[in-house]
Amino acid sequence: MRSACVFCGSNPGRRPEYLAAAADLGRTLAARGIRVVYGGAHVGLMGALADAVLAAGGEIIGVIPGLLVDAEVAHPGLSELRVTGSMHERKALMAELADAFIALPGGIGTLEEFAEIVTWGQLGLHAKPTGLLNVLGYYDGLLGFLDHATEERFVRADHREMILARPAAAELLAAMDGWTAPPRTPAKWIDAQGSDIVPGRPVSPRSPAVAPRAVDLSEAADDG
Repeated sequence: MRSACVFCGSNPGRRPEYLAAAADLGRTLAARGIRVVYGGAHVGLMGALADAVLAAGGEIIGVIPGLLVDAEVAHPGLSELRVTGSMHERKALMAELADAFIALPGGIGTLEEFAEIVTWGQLGLHAKPTGLLNVLGYYDGLLGFLDHATEERFVRADHREMILARPAAAELLAAMDGWTAPPRTPAKWIDAQGSDIVPGRPVSPRSPAVAPRAVDLSEAADDG
């Protein structure tokens, strides 16, 4: 792992432990010589992460769309700041620059960025580790949902295992160091029993399909 992309909140959060965790992650990555890639802002957890990396002598690259630079949220002291034309370009560049992805606590934007990168992984577009820094159990609800989605056969078990979660930076990085991508499967889809659905192979439903009943539209109109 030579570089890590960190997704995190532009707000500081309610508890001081969130800012402390962002700073600890920044120091830990810098101490290991891992370049940090992040969203480029100086506010919230993003700012705490960047300040900690810089104070520890590490390298940090900010990637930010021009509309946010204009709003004066870009960090002025980064190792490098790359300005993109859109949010889509921002995410693509961050993914290109990183060997791994970590989500600190954050809001909808953080969740969207992390979910997209995990989706790319399950589609085989990359084979890079993804992890949640689960500070104070912040992501317990999300992890519970993912377990439920796996149990209900909307997420493959091997795809669920792609998402690592630990409460502290050192523990999460150790887990990511030991992670290997799951073997490629014929498809990302599974049936109701959890078996692979391969294109061209017949699918066996759990119960016989019920043919839809023909509807007489004139009768339906009369009923209305």
